[in-house]
Amino acid sequence: MKLKTLVYQFKLTIREIEPPIWRRIQVPAVYSFWDLHVAIQDAIGWLDYHLHAFRFPRRHHPKDFIEIGIPGEEFDDRKTLPGWEVPISEYFTEPGIAGLYEYDFGDSWEVDVLLEGILLKEKGVKYPRCLAGERACPPEDCGGVPGYYDLLETLADRKHPEYKETAQWAKGQTKYGGPYKPEKFDLKEIVFDNPGKRWKEAFSER
Repeated sequence: MKLKTLVYQFKLTIREIEPPIWRRIQVPAVYSFWDLHVAIQDAIGWLDYHLHAFRFPRRHHPKDFIEIGIPGEEFDDRKTLPGWEVPISEYFTEPGIAGLYEYDFGDSWEVDVLLEGILLKEKGVKYPRCLAGERACPPEDCGGVPGYYDLLETLADRKHPEYKETAQWAKGQTKYGGPYKPEKFDLKEIVFDNPGKRWKEAFSER
């Protein structure tokens, strides 16, 4: 079966948050890891402001891992493979395989990326697409999981001295804007950017 006739279905789940924040997406099987990164950002709702990396444990060396992302920003001298050169089919070889996606090495959001299925493309359907999900994206730069819970606590109390300022700030910190409502998820709001265009915006000389 040719890759161009297939789509990969992934479930994306942000770690350490309950109730879970998750999305189910389908992307072309010919995607690179850069392309998948853009789809993850758009489906979850982040703004792609920060660095990212995909990680897979090495065979026979479970404490070590392969990292795919943006070379030149390595930590601890770890080699990072360029995501735009590595096809997702090289690592997601069969349903059930999962990788870790980390976004923003300061806030350190960790997302489990589970390959649920490899399917035939449906005629007339545009990919990538989001099929389902729950709960709103955590705002950018909120301080990771601990900061996110602090944010929820503040927004739950209109009498909190920082409520007004926090609510105003949170409005502009996710892709889909508007008042930040932690439980809101609207499938119709999700729009996927062209990964090639995003790459040019990120790396072309200005």
